[in-house]
Amino acid sequence: MASTATPVLPSLSCLEIAAKAGVAPPVFYLDIPEGLLITGFVIQQPLREAFASQEGLLNELGRTIRSIHELPPFPKEQNLLHIVEELVEGARHLPPETDIFEDSFDYYDRIRTHYPWQDPDRVSGHNDLNPNNIIWDGQKTWVVDWDAAFRNDRYVDLATAAIFFVHTDTQEDLFLTAYFGNPPDAYRQSRFFIMRQVCRLVYAILMCKLAHHSKNAGDTPDPGKSSVFSPEGQLLFAKALINAALNDMRSTRFPESIERLAGISESPY
Repeated sequence: MASTATPVLPSLSCLEIAAKAGVAPPVFYLDIPEGLLITGFVIQQPLREAFASQEGLLNELGRTIRSIHELPPFPKEQNLLHIVEELVEGARHLPPETDIFEDSFDYYDRIRTHYPWQDPDRVSGHNDLNPNNIIWDGQKTWVVDWDAAFRNDRYVDLATAAIFFVHTDTQEDLFLTAYFGNPPDAYRQSRFFIMRQVCRLVYAILMCKLAHHSKNAGDTPDPGKSSVFSPEGQLLFAKALINAALNDMRSTRFPESIERLAGISESPY
């Protein structure tokens, strides 16, 4: 029987695959070795102001992430657990002024043990869906900056976007329903909830490393930019992420989600 799987396109970069499908702006010129890229220009409008309601925004985000995950398989794949483990190990050795993680490590150890890292279900993932990378032109949502893209766990994109756009249980249900096409079951809710804590931890570590590097380099932030571009702002953002993660991991939902994931040997997706 002939395979029905979508073939990998090794001759195309992740960006080119996304642009070919209309998810990223069109690519006119790309020279990866030289680091040269020319794409279509998008006149951006504030995403949060583009929709009359939060529900409309979450529906658009869910559908947009689904369109990323429906792309042909990206040519790159990395080991998610190895990436997270390296970041966590590095965080254990950060200087005292950026040591904000100690209370989170015990919870992460439980996640590391029970999360289905080896789930073979992999999708083409953007892996950095922060608000700067999701842009609205007045009619269509575009996704830019595909440097971190590779085949990955679908819940990484969902959890990353949720850091910035999903703030209540009701919003979570709307967001996941828009992505999956129907209300999420308990397994999907648990998988999303646990990965959200992982992504908060990862972003917090990256912010702390960036703050430490900027401070040591003596960088002077641009006064016209947000405080998140300063070492102090980066550290404050990291602390906010860790506090949000700890608040969730100390809730009853955390052990319930861990138990649910630990009790399922094969992912129902």
